[in-house]
Amino acid sequence: MADGDRKRRVLVVEDEDNIAIALDYLLTREGYDHERIASGAGAAERIRASRPDLVLLDVMLPEVSGYEICQDIRADPGLAGIKILMMTARGSAMERRKGLALGADGFIAKPFELKELRAEVRRLLGSEEGM
Repeated sequence: MADGDRKRRVLVVEDEDNIAIALDYLLTREGYDHERIASGAGAAERIRASRPDLVLLDVMLPEVSGYEICQDIRADPGLAGIKILMMTARGSAMERRKGLALGADGFIAKPFELKELRAEVRRLLGSEEGM
């Protein structure tokens, strides 16, 4: 199968069920393959094993923070092609700068509008697919 025919894969790392449900709805509707893990523990290993196209990464997670996961992934040159969109309820400019400095490709504040999140996911994946 040509790469253009392959569904884009998204890994959601989010501990809040209500947000994960909204993300599941959006990603399903957009036609992405996706899965979720609800803790920071094991997230970097799952990313290495599954090689998603995009990681939707919560900043505040149990056990290991999103910042630590982002830094870990960016330290591995073999994972350079994986896009990371960080999500946080603390959407301050300082939080955004920290996430981007650690290598995140984008940053979105919670609660977010689904339209805004959809636009960011499409931007990062460079896709006009779905809808």
